[in-house]
Amino acid sequence: MSTLSISPAFVSGTAQLPRLARNSTVKLTQRGRIVVLLAFLAAALVVMMTLSGWATATRDAGAPQHVRTIQVQPGDTLYGIAGGLAQPGKIRDMVHQIEELNSLPGAGLVVGQKLAIPTR
Repeated sequence: MSTLSISPAFVSGTAQLPRLARNSTVKLTQRGRIVVLLAFLAAALVVMMTLSGWATATRDAGAPQHVRTIQVQPGDTLYGIAGGLAQPGKIRDMVHQIEELNSLPGAGLVVGQKLAIPTR
């Protein structure tokens, strides 16, 4: 015959620590908090300065893009204009390209507005 004994599965964390460890807690003073904050900001500054070389712009110009200008007529939409220029299945790409060329915030057009359109 065997004996089964049951012991508590959970023992509080303070019961396992020595007496000295239970009474000591780390408390930061106002000056200590400021020192920790300044150390963190200094470390962040060092990381940003180290990685800033990756974000350097060059003076090289990109390839010039040939464009022509059209004036928006009543009933014209950006998708309609792009559909007449783009290859089948590439209309969204052409819409995006026209938006970038003209710095358009959205697909809304105004009658009489002049748009730069890429040539084929």
